[in-house]
Amino acid sequence: MVQPGAGILLIADPFLQDPNFKRTVVILCDHQEGEGSFGFVLNRVYEYSLNELVTAAEDLHLPVYYGGPVQMDTVHFLHQYPDLIPGGTEITRGIFWGGDFSTAIELLRTGAADARKIRFYIGYSGWDAGQLDEELKEKSWLLANANRPIVFHTDHEAIWKEAIKLLGADYEMLINFPIDPRLN
Repeated sequence: MVQPGAGILLIADPFLQDPNFKRTVVILCDHQEGEGSFGFVLNRVYEYSLNELVTAAEDLHLPVYYGGPVQMDTVHFLHQYPDLIPGGTEITRGIFWGGDFSTAIELLRTGAADARKIRFYIGYSGWDAGQLDEELKEKSWLLANANRPIVFHTDHEAIWKEAIKLLGADYEMLINFPIDPRLN
């Protein structure tokens, strides 16, 4: 059974109504018992692109994803370049969080890094100590192991459905559940 921790996906239950997390997939970057958890929403594109948010990236018209409702004045990134971007933390095999931001920008600018292998997020999703555990008891989230195809998926609208498929055939019927069952 999958437990919350770094590299785990939180897949929103089809009936979760929280507007910040409805039909989302969050990758956990850290989960500490008694301390809390944080991660990034993978499947919501933010209204502004990187060049509009970061002065040093004015020539990089790359999408930024809504990482979550906490600290919306911060930009974070996930990447697949541990040898090129120093200071990153591996959250699961082949997926790294953070590192030297200016190096990441320069690698993208020069073409030394593929923009499909670096993902930027504004804000993050966070849970206080015990909060995520309570949400799991309420069955707000389904858990699966993260992988690069989901985290760096090129179609953000397909991520929730693809994440559900990771759970196996018994869960695939959830893909077709209505957002609001009262409308069924």
